[in-house]
Amino acid sequence: MKNRNETDSLNELIIQQQKQCETELNLLREQFHITLESLKPFNLFKTVFHEVTTSPEIQNDLVSNAIGLSTGFISKKLLVDGSHNAIKSVVGTLAQFAIANLVSKHSETIKTIGSNLIKHFFNNHKNQKTPL
Repeated sequence: MKNRNETDSLNELIIQQQKQCETELNLLREQFHITLESLKPFNLFKTVFHEVTTSPEIQNDLVSNAIGLSTGFISKKLLVDGSHNAIKSVVGTLAQFAIANLVSKHSETIKTIGSNLIKHFFNNHKNQKTPL
């Protein structure tokens, strides 16, 4: 009788281990499919795009660089102004890169100064209005 109880216990343990193994194998297969799906080029691009659009630091860097590039472009247009002189064109390009680099590195300071100037201008404008 003792032998039979031990055999039954062992059989139950074997069945439990087989079920656990089957469950773990299914989980492993599921994880493999999830990993395979995430490594597809479109999904990689989608993930990176999502991270870029939700990261405030990257967004701030993009805005700073865009401001710098546009400021550099405008400054070149103002300096060169359609000139066909090669030296003036080279100087304009150098100025464009220098100004773009300067503005993109110090965009926060420029934003702060600009907002302070705007506030100052509007405060002075309100104070100078005379009532009718």
